[in-house]
Amino acid sequence: MTDIFAKFEGLSRAASQLMTATPRNPFDVVIERPLSATIGLIKGRETLLFGTNNYLGLSQCPEAIAAAVKTLQEEGVGTTGSRIANGTYGLHRQLEEKLAAFFRRRHCIIFSTGYQANLGCISALAGKDDILFIDADSHASIYDGSRLGNAQVIRFRHNDPADLDKRLSRVKDHPGAKLIVIEGVYSMTGNVAPVRAFAEVKKKHGAWLLVDEAHSFGVLGENGRGVAEQDGCEDDVDFVVGTFSKSLGTIGGYCVSNHDGVEMIRLASRPYMFTASLPPDIIAASGAALEALQAQPHLRTQSTQNAGQLHAGLKKLGLSVSQHVSPVVAVTLPDIPTAASFWNRLLELGVYVNLSLPPATPDDRPLLRCSVMAAHSQAQIDTALAAFAKAAQDLGVLTA
Repeated sequence: MTDIFAKFEGLSRAASQLMTATPRNPFDVVIERPLSATIGLIKGRETLLFGTNNYLGLSQCPEAIAAAVKTLQEEGVGTTGSRIANGTYGLHRQLEEKLAAFFRRRHCIIFSTGYQANLGCISALAGKDDILFIDADSHASIYDGSRLGNAQVIRFRHNDPADLDKRLSRVKDHPGAKLIVIEGVYSMTGNVAPVRAFAEVKKKHGAWLLVDEAHSFGVLGENGRGVAEQDGCEDDVDFVVGTFSKSLGTIGGYCVSNHDGVEMIRLASRPYMFTASLPPDIIAASGAALEALQAQPHLRTQSTQNAGQLHAGLKKLGLSVSQHVSPVVAVTLPDIPTAASFWNRLLELGVYVNLSLPPATPDDRPLLRCSVMAAHSQAQIDTALAAFAKAAQDLGVLTA
């Protein structure tokens, strides 16, 4: 009998080597119980949470919790079906209307996760006769969506509109549609896309533009609509995709658009058609969190200030961070053993961040990825910075 697990031998060796640098498995950290948005129990110890994507702290939103509990009691724990068969409830429609109004778009489609929103939209929009242009540092959901749709895929250099322009010029006579996909904020590095510049390239070539605002929704732009709003070019973006699992603190995904044809995605997208829909309590909580986001604009301001404090502090320490300031603040380290040891030392010092490793990271370099929250106090950020300084000195990462 052929060993069906033989294909994992390389991965198993890599995991074993990783564990030589850290006694803890960085991909199996259990937060036994959140004590607040910023503190959780890990191995029975209160730990500062800097790796949860809970940008506005709304996972603990009282209004969202109350809405979820009330809806659970009234409508049960699940829909038991897909949106097009038997899984669309009134609450789904209400949230789609709220999101469409928030983004000032005519249409909104909700998916069960943010991953599925990209998978479902990209695979449905870019078919076999079309060309899909994606940033080299795109999220896995964008790459997976491109494979599912069978379009020709052309990658362009990360955050480089001139490179995209050149590559579009080479296929100017191609008869199929051309769809450009970028992210407002890139999930690994926190780099912010020049969306306005990309929109100009899109208009020049008659292409379509989809922006994944998963990590900018709620935190960037005057009203929290993301980088396209911040850049003043929302009307030039054809499709906006995002997730509830960051700024809303729940789970789910969405696509909003002013193009009437987007509604056909409901009948053309396999990830939409063949997945059970979100349970009623999650939809209710997401709607309440969206209302809280709009009612408390100071959360967005605080999130930006806190990101700036952490980014400036890490830079002052001499650690390598992105030139962009966003809720994602990542430290680049030279090799995997150093990154794993650094991550473990931070956890020993009471700070939890994410260890991100190649091939999921740009340039094959490991990252310590922090998610900054509006709920973090200045003192908590100072504590995290002190832990980074201590760990860096202990490991000899800083020579000064």
